[in-house]
Amino acid sequence: MFFARKQTELIDEGQTLPGRSTALLDPAARHLVLGTPVVTDEVPDGFEVALFGLGCFWGAEEIYWQVPGVWSTSVGYAGGTTPNPTYEEVCSGLTNHTEAVRVVFDPSTVSYADLVKQFFEVHDPTQGMRQGNDVGTQYRSAIYYASPEQEQTAAELTKVYGEELASRGVGAITTEVRPAAETPYFYAEDVHQQYLHKNPYGYRCHANTGVPFPA
Repeated sequence: MFFARKQTELIDEGQTLPGRSTALLDPAARHLVLGTPVVTDEVPDGFEVALFGLGCFWGAEEIYWQVPGVWSTSVGYAGGTTPNPTYEEVCSGLTNHTEAVRVVFDPSTVSYADLVKQFFEVHDPTQGMRQGNDVGTQYRSAIYYASPEQEQTAAELTKVYGEELASRGVGAITTEVRPAAETPYFYAEDVHQQYLHKNPYGYRCHANTGVPFPA
């Protein structure tokens, strides 16, 4: 029952769960679709990392591993303070994490801007602590930028999409935009990595506004 409740507000850092020092994912894990490493603390020269929260990370990862130019994806937990939290702990709302997808990409093939535009189109960034029927702080919308250039791009595109939504009478964007350096990313357990490749008929939540990113 403790882990079944739906937390819709972030809690004080001093109240978050203690977590653990041991990582939950084997660093030798391989991506079942792309054949690349899942743990990508080191990325190929010239490649970049994008980190997004857009609801249930199973469906989010599936979207991004299909994008040409994406080298590897993983799912994990970001935006909170509990080190190496379990899925159940994150879902309790007592770690302050959001379910996140980490995307390693080749910017010569796909731009960070294109990944951000897709981010806005494939989920609903106006719903606060939820996505569709999924309710809780772990489902909040988030962009964690890795460089000043990413920060500028995220800010500009958030403004553009927010104005587009406003012109159509849609609610305001609630996306959390923070530097990735402030929020360590913890890889989720193996069962969640490439979940929809392992379970093709598994759960997908793709709540979205239906509003395309303006040209």
